[in-house]
Amino acid sequence: MLRAGAILVDVRERDEIAAAAYDVEALLILPLSEAQDRLDEIPRDRPIVWACRSGRRSRQIGEALWAQGFDNAVNLEGGIIEWARQGLPVVLHGERQPTGRGAAGGA
Repeated sequence: MLRAGAILVDVRERDEIAAAAYDVEALLILPLSEAQDRLDEIPRDRPIVWACRSGRRSRQIGEALWAQGFDNAVNLEGGIIEWARQGLPVVLHGERQPTGRGAAGGA
């Protein structure tokens, strides 16, 4: 899942997160529409995993913030779609889903 000490920063909008969310302890919800005003909430002393639905938006914010010193970050390729496909923990419409390969279905 996440490397020890890393934080997953989900840049999807709140309505998307309400439908399907990453089920991890170290999570920061930072919708792209709010990111510019909330940059101070992103820890600079921990590894960061940028995440979204498919990996495109998270890649964009990761590239933009690299120049601002967030160089300890990686993009979650495939986003929550691939995360769920791999059977990693998700919450769908407020309910935890069973984990295991293929258990979460499509998100």
